[in-house]
Amino acid sequence: MYNPLPKELTLGESEIHDIGLFAKEDIKRGHDFGITHIQLGKELYRTPLGGFINHSDDPNCTKSMFRVSNVDDVLIKSDYKIWKLFSADDIESGDELTLTYTFYKP
Repeated sequence: MYNPLPKELTLGESEIHDIGLFAKEDIKRGHDFGITHIQLGKELYRTPLGGFINHSDDPNCTKSMFRVSNVDDVLIKSDYKIWKLFSADDIESGDELTLTYTFYKP
């Protein structure tokens, strides 16, 4: 079954901007939340995880890019890039997840 967000996260009203991502449970540093963005050629696509995380100059999360190639078992047959979200600190239940934006400056 498809879940747009990891089980340990929920959407909520953000003091930073509009809607944000919040922890439903305590999360340890280094936790992999999943894919935030996918780049196919020149097109960049944002997942729900990437769409709701808010910017901070002092973030509790970070994202890392990975190259994927030679994938035969999915519709995508060429090289592409993905970005995954990781907790940079321990995050307590109820805390908003934040990230320093790198694709544009807010």
